[in-house]
Amino acid sequence: MSNERQLAAFAGQLSLQFREPECRFRHWAEAFSVLASKISPKRRTVVLLDEISWMGRYDPDFAGFLKIAWDQAFHPKPNLVFVLCGSVSAWIAENILNNTGFVGRDSLDLVLPELSLAECRAFWGEADSRISAREKFDLLSVTGGVPKYLEDMDPSLSAEENVRNLCFLPEGSLFRDFDETFADVFGPSAAEKKRLLRALSEGSATTSELARKAGCDANGHLSAALEELTLAGFAEKDEGINPETGKPSGRTLYRLRDNYTRFHLRYVEPHSAAIRKGTFRFSSLEQLPGWESVLGLQFENLVLGNIESLLPRLGYGNTLLLSAAPYRNARKAGGRGVQIDLLLQSSRSVCIVEIKRKREIGREVIAETNAKVHALRLAGDKSIRTALVYEGHLHPGVEADGFFDRIVPAEVLFES
Repeated sequence: MSNERQLAAFAGQLSLQFREPECRFRHWAEAFSVLASKISPKRRTVVLLDEISWMGRYDPDFAGFLKIAWDQAFHPKPNLVFVLCGSVSAWIAENILNNTGFVGRDSLDLVLPELSLAECRAFWGEADSRISAREKFDLLSVTGGVPKYLEDMDPSLSAEENVRNLCFLPEGSLFRDFDETFADVFGPSAAEKKRLLRALSEGSATTSELARKAGCDANGHLSAALEELTLAGFAEKDEGINPETGKPSGRTLYRLRDNYTRFHLRYVEPHSAAIRKGTFRFSSLEQLPGWESVLGLQFENLVLGNIESLLPRLGYGNTLLLSAAPYRNARKAGGRGVQIDLLLQSSRSVCIVEIKRKREIGREVIAETNAKVHALRLAGDKSIRTALVYEGHLHPGVEADGFFDRIVPAEVLFES
Protein backbone atom coordinates (compact mmCIF):
# COMPACT_ATOMS: atom_id res chain seq x y z
CA MET A 1 0.00 0.00 0.00
CA SER A 2 1.15 3.56 -0.67
CA ASN A 3 -0.19 7.11 -0.62
CA GLU A 4 -0.57 6.99 -4.41
CA ARG A 5 -2.82 3.93 -4.14
CA GLN A 6 -4.89 5.59 -1.41
CA LEU A 7 -5.38 8.65 -3.62
CA ALA A 8 -6.33 6.40 -6.54
CA ALA A 9 -8.89 4.58 -4.37
CA PHE A 10 -10.31 7.93 -3.24
CA ALA A 11 -10.58 9.06 -6.87
CA GLY A 12 -12.38 5.84 -7.72
CA GLN A 13 -14.94 6.40 -4.98
CA LEU A 14 -15.52 9.99 -6.14
CA SER A 15 -16.11 8.77 -9.66
CA LEU A 16 -18.55 6.14 -8.42
CA GLN A 17 -20.47 8.51 -6.13
CA PHE A 18 -20.85 11.34 -8.64
CA ARG A 19 -20.89 9.23 -11.83
CA GLU A 20 -18.17 11.24 -13.45
CA PRO A 21 -14.86 10.32 -15.14
CA GLU A 22 -12.15 9.35 -12.70
CA CYS A 23 -9.61 12.01 -11.72
CA ARG A 24 -5.94 11.60 -10.89
CA PHE A 25 -4.72 13.46 -7.79
CA ARG A 26 -1.14 14.45 -7.00
CA HIS A 27 -1.84 15.04 -3.31
CA TRP A 28 -4.69 15.25 -0.78
CA ALA A 29 -5.13 18.99 -1.20
CA GLU A 30 -6.33 18.36 -4.75
CA ALA A 31 -8.52 15.44 -3.68
CA PHE A 32 -10.27 17.43 -0.95
CA SER A 33 -10.68 20.43 -3.25
CA VAL A 34 -12.47 18.35 -5.89
CA LEU A 35 -14.68 16.72 -3.24
CA ALA A 36 -15.64 20.14 -1.84
CA SER A 37 -16.53 21.39 -5.32
CA LYS A 38 -19.15 18.64 -5.63
CA ILE A 39 -21.02 19.69 -2.49
CA SER A 40 -23.87 22.16 -2.78
CA PRO A 41 -24.03 24.78 0.00
CA LYS A 42 -27.84 24.64 -0.15
CA ARG A 43 -28.48 20.88 0.10
CA ARG A 44 -28.00 18.92 3.30
CA THR A 45 -25.07 16.61 2.61
CA VAL A 46 -23.24 14.00 4.68
CA VAL A 47 -19.62 13.22 3.82
CA LEU A 48 -18.23 10.21 5.65
CA LEU A 49 -14.55 9.39 5.28
CA ASP A 50 -14.33 5.80 6.50
CA GLU A 51 -11.04 4.33 7.78
CA ILE A 52 -9.54 7.80 7.87
CA SER A 53 -6.40 6.40 9.55
CA TRP A 54 -5.66 4.22 6.51
CA MET A 55 -6.30 7.09 4.11
CA GLY A 56 -3.78 9.29 5.88
CA ARG A 57 -1.17 6.95 7.31
CA TYR A 58 1.08 7.07 4.20
CA ASP A 59 1.27 10.86 3.97
CA PRO A 60 2.80 12.76 6.92
CA ASP A 61 1.09 15.95 5.67
CA PHE A 62 -2.40 14.42 5.46
CA ALA A 63 -3.71 16.07 8.67
CA GLY A 64 -2.46 19.45 7.48
CA PHE A 65 -4.19 19.09 4.11
CA LEU A 66 -7.40 18.05 5.87
CA LYS A 67 -7.30 21.01 8.28
CA ILE A 68 -6.85 23.53 5.45
CA ALA A 69 -9.60 21.88 3.41
CA TRP A 70 -11.95 21.97 6.40
CA ASP A 71 -11.29 25.62 7.19
CA GLN A 72 -11.43 26.89 3.63
CA ALA A 73 -13.71 24.51 1.73
CA PHE A 74 -15.87 22.33 3.93
CA HIS A 75 -16.71 24.40 7.01
CA PRO A 76 -18.20 27.33 5.01
CA LYS A 77 -20.90 24.98 3.70
CA PRO A 78 -23.70 25.36 6.31
CA ASN A 79 -25.58 22.18 5.41
CA LEU A 80 -22.60 19.84 5.43
CA VAL A 81 -22.14 17.12 8.06
CA PHE A 82 -18.52 15.94 7.89
CA VAL A 83 -17.79 12.60 9.57
CA LEU A 84 -14.39 11.00 10.12
CA CYS A 85 -14.50 7.33 11.01
CA GLY A 86 -11.77 4.79 11.69
CA SER A 87 -10.77 1.67 13.58
CA VAL A 88 -7.27 2.83 14.56
CA SER A 89 -8.27 5.08 17.44
CA ALA A 90 -4.69 5.92 18.38
CA TRP A 91 -4.05 7.46 14.94
CA ILE A 92 -7.22 9.55 15.15
CA ALA A 93 -6.36 10.73 18.65
CA GLU A 94 -2.81 11.70 17.70
CA ASN A 95 -3.48 13.27 14.31
CA ILE A 96 -6.97 14.74 14.73
CA LEU A 97 -8.32 14.99 18.28
CA ASN A 98 -5.03 15.92 19.98
CA ASN A 99 -3.67 17.88 17.03
CA THR A 100 -3.56 21.57 17.98
CA GLY A 101 -4.59 22.45 14.43
CA PHE A 102 -8.00 20.88 15.00
CA VAL A 103 -8.71 22.36 18.45
CA GLY A 104 -12.37 23.36 18.73
CA ARG A 105 -13.25 22.03 15.30
CA ASP A 106 -14.92 18.76 16.24
CA SER A 107 -18.57 18.87 17.31
CA LEU A 108 -18.84 15.27 18.48
CA ASP A 109 -16.22 12.72 19.52
CA LEU A 110 -17.89 9.31 19.60
CA VAL A 111 -16.21 6.02 20.51
CA LEU A 112 -18.40 3.00 19.75
CA PRO A 113 -18.18 0.47 22.60
CA GLU A 114 -19.15 -3.17 22.48
CA LEU A 115 -22.87 -3.85 22.43
CA SER A 116 -24.65 -4.10 25.76
CA LEU A 117 -25.93 -7.50 26.88
CA ALA A 118 -29.48 -6.34 26.15
CA GLU A 119 -28.49 -5.43 22.59
CA CYS A 120 -26.67 -8.75 22.08
CA ARG A 121 -29.94 -10.64 22.48
CA ALA A 122 -31.01 -9.53 19.00
CA PHE A 123 -28.41 -11.82 17.43
CA TRP A 124 -30.30 -14.88 18.66
CA GLY A 125 -33.34 -13.67 16.73
CA GLU A 126 -36.52 -15.69 17.18
CA ALA A 127 -34.60 -18.23 19.26
CA ASP A 128 -33.71 -15.67 21.95
CA SER A 129 -36.44 -16.68 24.40
CA ARG A 130 -35.45 -20.35 24.08
CA ILE A 131 -31.73 -19.87 24.74
CA SER A 132 -30.66 -19.94 28.38
CA ALA A 133 -28.70 -17.11 29.95
CA ARG A 134 -25.90 -19.60 30.71
CA GLU A 135 -25.46 -20.48 27.04
CA LYS A 136 -25.50 -16.81 26.05
CA PHE A 137 -22.84 -16.06 28.64
CA ASP A 138 -20.79 -19.01 27.37
CA LEU A 139 -20.68 -17.56 23.88
CA LEU A 140 -20.23 -13.94 24.98
CA SER A 141 -17.36 -15.02 27.23
CA VAL A 142 -15.58 -15.83 23.98
CA THR A 143 -16.87 -13.12 21.62
CA GLY A 144 -17.75 -10.24 23.90
CA GLY A 145 -20.30 -7.81 22.51
CA VAL A 146 -18.52 -7.32 19.16
CA PRO A 147 -21.19 -7.16 16.41
CA LYS A 148 -18.93 -8.68 13.72
CA TYR A 149 -18.31 -11.76 15.86
CA LEU A 150 -21.97 -12.16 16.78
CA GLU A 151 -23.07 -11.83 13.15
CA ASP A 152 -21.10 -15.01 12.38
CA MET A 153 -22.83 -16.93 15.17
CA ASP A 154 -25.47 -19.53 14.22
CA PRO A 155 -28.37 -19.34 16.74
CA SER A 156 -29.45 -22.89 15.86
CA LEU A 157 -26.16 -24.29 17.21
CA SER A 158 -24.97 -24.59 20.80
CA ALA A 159 -22.34 -22.26 22.21
CA GLU A 160 -19.73 -25.04 21.98
CA GLU A 161 -20.54 -25.74 18.33
CA ASN A 162 -20.35 -22.04 17.50
CA VAL A 163 -16.99 -21.73 19.24
CA ARG A 164 -15.73 -24.81 17.39
CA ASN A 165 -16.84 -23.46 13.99
CA LEU A 166 -15.65 -19.90 14.56
CA CYS A 167 -12.38 -20.49 16.40
CA PHE A 168 -11.08 -24.04 15.96
CA LEU A 169 -11.56 -24.70 12.25
CA PRO A 170 -9.04 -23.37 9.70
CA GLU A 171 -11.86 -21.66 7.79
CA GLY A 172 -13.38 -20.18 10.97
CA SER A 173 -13.76 -16.40 10.79
CA LEU A 174 -12.44 -15.84 14.32
CA PHE A 175 -9.48 -18.15 13.81
CA ARG A 176 -8.11 -15.69 11.26
CA ASP A 177 -9.58 -12.42 12.53
CA PHE A 178 -7.31 -11.60 15.45
CA ASP A 179 -3.96 -11.76 13.67
CA GLU A 180 -5.30 -9.99 10.58
CA THR A 181 -6.99 -7.21 12.57
CA PHE A 182 -4.18 -6.76 15.06
CA ALA A 183 -1.53 -6.50 12.34
CA ASP A 184 -3.66 -4.01 10.41
CA VAL A 185 -4.29 -1.82 13.45
CA PHE A 186 -0.77 -1.71 14.91
CA GLY A 187 1.50 -2.51 11.98
CA PRO A 188 5.19 -2.89 12.92
CA SER A 189 4.47 -2.62 16.67
CA ALA A 190 1.93 -5.48 16.66
CA ALA A 191 4.34 -8.07 18.11
CA GLU A 192 5.27 -5.82 21.03
CA LYS A 193 1.64 -5.02 21.83
CA LYS A 194 0.62 -8.66 21.57
CA ARG A 195 3.27 -9.45 24.19
CA LEU A 196 1.65 -6.92 26.54
CA LEU A 197 -1.81 -8.39 25.97
CA ARG A 198 -0.47 -11.89 26.57
CA ALA A 199 0.79 -10.72 29.96
CA LEU A 200 -2.58 -9.09 30.70
CA SER A 201 -4.41 -12.30 29.76
CA GLU A 202 -3.39 -13.67 33.16
CA GLY A 203 -5.18 -10.86 35.00
CA SER A 204 -5.03 -7.12 35.65
CA ALA A 205 -1.67 -5.51 36.39
CA THR A 206 -0.04 -2.18 37.16
CA THR A 207 2.47 -0.72 34.72
CA SER A 208 5.44 -2.01 36.73
CA GLU A 209 3.89 -5.47 37.11
CA LEU A 210 3.14 -5.60 33.42
CA ALA A 211 6.68 -4.56 32.53
CA ARG A 212 8.04 -7.40 34.64
CA LYS A 213 5.69 -9.97 33.10
CA ALA A 214 6.31 -8.80 29.53
CA GLY A 215 10.05 -8.40 30.00
CA CYS A 216 10.28 -4.71 29.14
CA ASP A 217 11.08 -1.42 30.87
CA ALA A 218 8.42 0.56 32.73
CA ASN A 219 9.00 3.77 30.82
CA GLY A 220 7.23 6.26 28.59
CA HIS A 221 7.35 3.89 25.64
CA LEU A 222 5.40 1.28 27.62
CA SER A 223 2.87 3.90 28.76
CA ALA A 224 2.35 5.01 25.16
CA ALA A 225 1.84 1.41 24.02
CA LEU A 226 -0.73 0.83 26.77
CA GLU A 227 -2.52 4.05 25.81
CA GLU A 228 -2.77 2.82 22.21
CA LEU A 229 -4.14 -0.54 23.34
CA THR A 230 -6.68 1.27 25.51
CA LEU A 231 -7.78 3.61 22.72
CA ALA A 232 -8.16 0.63 20.37
CA GLY A 233 -10.42 -1.16 22.87
CA PHE A 234 -8.11 -4.08 23.62
CA ALA A 235 -7.27 -2.95 27.15
CA GLU A 236 -9.03 -0.96 29.85
CA LYS A 237 -7.47 1.48 32.28
CA ASP A 238 -9.14 1.13 35.69
CA GLU A 239 -8.56 4.17 37.89
CA GLY A 240 -10.46 5.36 40.90
CA ILE A 241 -10.44 6.77 44.41
CA ASN A 242 -8.29 5.13 47.05
CA PRO A 243 -10.87 4.28 49.77
CA GLU A 244 -8.15 4.43 52.42
CA THR A 245 -7.29 8.07 51.68
CA GLY A 246 -10.34 9.39 49.82
CA LYS A 247 -8.01 10.74 47.12
CA PRO A 248 -7.24 9.61 43.56
CA SER A 249 -5.34 6.36 43.87
CA GLY A 250 -2.52 7.28 41.51
CA ARG A 251 -2.30 3.55 40.90
CA THR A 252 -3.64 2.45 37.52
CA LEU A 253 -4.69 -1.12 36.88
CA TYR A 254 -4.71 -2.28 33.28
CA ARG A 255 -7.18 -4.99 32.34
CA LEU A 256 -7.55 -6.97 29.13
CA ARG A 257 -10.93 -5.70 28.02
CA ASP A 258 -11.56 -7.62 24.80
CA ASN A 259 -12.84 -11.11 25.58
CA TYR A 260 -11.89 -12.69 22.30
CA THR A 261 -8.30 -11.46 22.59
CA ARG A 262 -7.83 -13.38 25.83
CA PHE A 263 -9.53 -16.46 24.40
CA HIS A 264 -7.41 -16.32 21.26
CA LEU A 265 -4.12 -15.87 23.10
CA ARG A 266 -4.88 -18.56 25.67
CA TYR A 267 -6.62 -21.23 23.59
CA VAL A 268 -6.44 -20.59 19.85
CA GLU A 269 -2.94 -19.31 19.12
CA PRO A 270 -1.11 -22.12 20.98
CA HIS A 271 -2.92 -24.68 18.78
CA SER A 272 -2.87 -22.72 15.50
CA ALA A 273 -0.62 -25.22 13.68
CA ALA A 274 -2.89 -28.15 14.61
CA ILE A 275 -6.00 -26.16 13.69
CA ARG A 276 -4.59 -25.40 10.23
CA LYS A 277 -3.89 -29.11 9.72
CA GLY A 278 -7.38 -29.99 10.93
CA THR A 279 -6.06 -32.20 13.73
CA PHE A 280 -7.13 -30.14 16.74
CA ARG A 281 -10.04 -31.64 18.67
CA PHE A 282 -12.39 -29.44 20.71
CA SER A 283 -15.23 -30.93 22.73
CA SER A 284 -16.40 -28.28 25.19
CA LEU A 285 -15.40 -25.01 26.81
CA GLU A 286 -15.31 -26.59 30.24
CA GLN A 287 -12.57 -29.01 29.17
CA LEU A 288 -10.19 -26.23 28.14
CA PRO A 289 -7.28 -26.03 30.62
CA GLY A 290 -7.78 -23.30 33.21
CA TRP A 291 -11.15 -22.35 31.73
CA GLU A 292 -12.76 -21.86 35.15
CA SER A 293 -10.37 -19.05 36.08
CA VAL A 294 -10.43 -17.53 32.59
CA LEU A 295 -14.23 -17.69 32.64
CA GLY A 296 -14.23 -15.59 35.80
CA LEU A 297 -12.19 -12.86 34.08
CA GLN A 298 -14.36 -12.96 30.96
CA PHE A 299 -17.56 -12.77 33.02
CA GLU A 300 -16.20 -9.82 34.99
CA ASN A 301 -15.55 -8.03 31.68
CA LEU A 302 -19.17 -8.55 30.63
CA VAL A 303 -20.52 -7.25 33.94
CA LEU A 304 -18.17 -4.25 34.06
CA GLY A 305 -19.07 -3.44 30.47
CA ASN A 306 -22.74 -3.20 31.49
CA ILE A 307 -22.29 -1.17 34.65
CA GLU A 308 -24.94 1.41 33.67
CA SER A 309 -27.57 -1.34 33.68
CA LEU A 310 -26.17 -2.80 36.87
CA LEU A 311 -26.08 0.30 39.09
CA PRO A 312 -29.88 0.73 39.50
CA ARG A 313 -30.14 -2.93 40.52
CA LEU A 314 -27.52 -2.32 43.21
CA GLY A 315 -29.44 0.68 44.58
CA TYR A 316 -27.07 3.24 43.04
CA GLY A 317 -29.18 4.38 40.11
CA ASN A 318 -29.52 7.96 41.39
CA THR A 319 -26.42 8.16 43.56
CA LEU A 320 -23.51 10.44 42.70
CA LEU A 321 -20.54 8.08 42.62
CA LEU A 322 -17.00 9.28 43.19
CA SER A 323 -15.59 6.07 41.75
CA ALA A 324 -16.77 2.80 40.20
CA ALA A 325 -13.89 0.51 39.30
CA PRO A 326 -12.06 -2.66 40.31
CA TYR A 327 -9.77 -2.10 43.27
CA ARG A 328 -6.62 -3.85 44.39
CA ASN A 329 -4.29 -3.05 47.25
CA ALA A 330 -1.21 -5.19 47.79
CA ARG A 331 -0.42 -6.75 51.15
CA LYS A 332 1.29 -4.37 53.53
CA ALA A 333 3.41 -5.14 56.58
CA GLY A 334 1.11 -6.24 59.40
CA GLY A 335 -1.98 -6.07 57.19
CA ARG A 336 -3.87 -7.90 54.47
CA GLY A 337 -4.10 -7.20 50.80
CA VAL A 338 -7.50 -6.91 49.16
CA GLN A 339 -8.78 -7.38 45.63
CA ILE A 340 -12.32 -6.27 44.84
CA ASP A 341 -14.04 -7.02 41.55
CA LEU A 342 -15.97 -3.73 41.62
CA LEU A 343 -15.83 -1.05 44.31
CA LEU A 344 -18.50 1.65 44.26
CA GLN A 345 -17.68 4.76 46.28
CA SER A 346 -19.94 7.67 47.18
CA SER A 347 -19.36 10.45 49.69
CA ARG A 348 -21.03 8.45 52.47
CA SER A 349 -20.54 4.78 51.67
CA VAL A 350 -18.73 2.14 49.66
CA CYS A 351 -20.15 -1.02 48.16
CA ILE A 352 -18.03 -4.13 47.65
CA VAL A 353 -19.41 -5.95 44.61
CA GLU A 354 -18.40 -9.59 44.23
CA ILE A 355 -18.78 -10.87 40.66
CA LYS A 356 -19.01 -14.64 40.47
CA ARG A 357 -19.73 -17.17 37.77
CA LYS A 358 -19.59 -20.86 38.70
CA ARG A 359 -21.87 -23.80 38.12
CA GLU A 360 -22.35 -24.06 41.91
CA ILE A 361 -21.93 -20.98 44.13
CA GLY A 362 -21.87 -21.97 47.78
CA ARG A 363 -21.75 -20.19 51.09
CA GLU A 364 -17.99 -19.75 50.73
CA VAL A 365 -18.73 -16.60 48.73
CA ILE A 366 -19.90 -15.01 51.98
CA ALA A 367 -16.61 -15.76 53.73
CA GLU A 368 -14.61 -14.50 50.74
CA THR A 369 -16.47 -11.19 50.63
CA ASN A 370 -16.45 -10.78 54.41
CA ALA A 371 -12.66 -11.08 54.37
CA LYS A 372 -12.57 -8.17 51.92
CA VAL A 373 -14.81 -6.11 54.19
CA HIS A 374 -12.38 -6.57 57.09
CA ALA A 375 -9.30 -5.95 54.93
CA LEU A 376 -10.66 -2.65 53.62
CA ARG A 377 -9.60 0.45 55.53
CA LEU A 378 -11.73 3.50 54.84
CA ALA A 379 -11.00 7.20 55.06
CA GLY A 380 -13.57 8.95 57.25
CA ASP A 381 -16.80 7.60 58.68
CA LYS A 382 -18.31 5.59 55.85
CA SER A 383 -20.69 2.66 55.69
CA ILE A 384 -19.75 -0.54 53.88
CA ARG A 385 -22.35 -2.38 51.84
CA THR A 386 -22.00 -5.65 49.99
CA ALA A 387 -23.45 -6.99 46.75
CA LEU A 388 -23.21 -10.17 44.73
CA VAL A 389 -23.63 -10.37 40.95
CA TYR A 390 -23.70 -13.98 39.90
CA GLU A 391 -24.43 -16.55 37.20
CA GLY A 392 -24.89 -20.16 38.22
CA HIS A 393 -26.77 -22.10 40.86
CA LEU A 394 -26.78 -20.09 44.07
CA HIS A 395 -26.95 -22.02 47.32
CA PRO A 396 -30.18 -21.04 49.16
CA GLY A 397 -28.18 -20.30 52.26
CA VAL A 398 -26.39 -17.40 50.62
CA GLU A 399 -29.56 -15.34 50.33
CA ALA A 400 -30.99 -16.62 53.61
CA ASP A 401 -27.88 -15.52 55.51
CA GLY A 402 -28.61 -11.85 54.82
CA PHE A 403 -24.93 -10.93 54.49
CA PHE A 404 -25.31 -9.40 51.03
CA ASP A 405 -27.34 -6.21 50.84
CA ARG A 406 -28.06 -6.85 47.15
CA ILE A 407 -27.97 -10.09 45.17
CA VAL A 408 -28.32 -9.67 41.41
CA PRO A 409 -28.60 -12.61 38.99
CA ALA A 410 -26.58 -11.52 35.95
CA GLU A 411 -29.29 -12.69 33.54
CA VAL A 412 -31.29 -9.53 34.37
CA LEU A 413 -28.60 -7.55 32.51
CA PHE A 414 -30.02 -9.01 29.29
CA GLU A 415 -33.18 -6.99 29.94
CA SER A 416 -33.39 -3.62 28.21
